[in-house]
Amino acid sequence: MKISEIMETLKATVLVGHDQLDTEVVAAGAADLMDDILAALAKGSVLLTGVTSQHVLRTAKIAGVGAIVFVRSKMPDDEILEMARSFNVPILQTHYSMFVASGRLYMNGLRGLDGSW
Repeated sequence: MKISEIMETLKATVLVGHDQLDTEVVAAGAADLMDDILAALAKGSVLLTGVTSQHVLRTAKIAGVGAIVFVRSKMPDDEILEMARSFNVPILQTHYSMFVASGRLYMNGLRGLDGSW
């Protein structure tokens, strides 16, 4: 699924990465615990999270996350957005909860990494 399709499905706003909307993501994962991200997300996945800290960006960079979607209308500060630009990681924001956002992506064909793909 392309990032532009994720944007449409989640009625999301692109905060960083407008030039990367045609990038394909391979799967999705949802977590607020960074250990879960390192353990479960594959390179090129989209991460749904409610945590808007530098730790999320650093963990996403290490894991090779293809994009981050902040759920529940969480707004990262300017420092986080600048870090995302420097890491070349697209950032989106949606008003949906993590549960609803995950379900909407799943219903539109994006799978997780638990073997169900």
